[in-house]
Amino acid sequence: MGSAPSDGPAGGLLDAFKIVVAGGFGAGKTTLVGAVSEVRPLRTEEALTTASIGTDDLGGVGSKTTTTVAMDFGRITISSQLVLYLFGTPGQERFWFMWDELSYGALGAVVLADTRRLEDCFPSVDYFEKRELPFVVAINCFDDASRHDPEDVRVALDIDPGTPVMLCDARQHGSVKQVLITLVEHVLARILTAPPEQPAPPAADDLPLLVPPAGTERAG
Repeated sequence: MGSAPSDGPAGGLLDAFKIVVAGGFGAGKTTLVGAVSEVRPLRTEEALTTASIGTDDLGGVGSKTTTTVAMDFGRITISSQLVLYLFGTPGQERFWFMWDELSYGALGAVVLADTRRLEDCFPSVDYFEKRELPFVVAINCFDDASRHDPEDVRVALDIDPGTPVMLCDARQHGSVKQVLITLVEHVLARILTAPPEQPAPPAADDLPLLVPPAGTERAG
């Protein structure tokens, strides 16, 4: 797909938003970004070596030979006025210090779940819940993984009923795009149902002067 123009058809500015893609080691974050990006994705993968023995848990993902050491980056145009920038986070605990930088200013997040190692989702879920950043959980359907009902995964992860949980195939463009559309709809729904902000109380200097300053006389 070609790159999107910087302006919409009517000359209006294009709205650009950041989406964070998180999840455990080997959950398919790099694959997801690459499947949907309309530009060649930026990847920072390095080969796994013996140095990672005892540090990276390869249980359930023994065929994995590379790992993201910084981030993945891609872009997808949703409409003539809306473009999403995708930032995939590294999954290993030793790279978690980068999450704050990658999540700064994000519209929302996708937590990619691997049911073979579902416990790896807890750090991502906790991170976004504590920061009140809207997110969806996308269950990546690996060929060798058992199929689970999304509601069962919701219960296992103890996720709020209002947070979307859905099946996806991180290799398929259409499946990933539907995940992103669901996330955008979830964000908009939260904005529309949020209570209106209460006006801040007036500063002391702005309050009406009820008592005349000392030394002043009343007129009359």
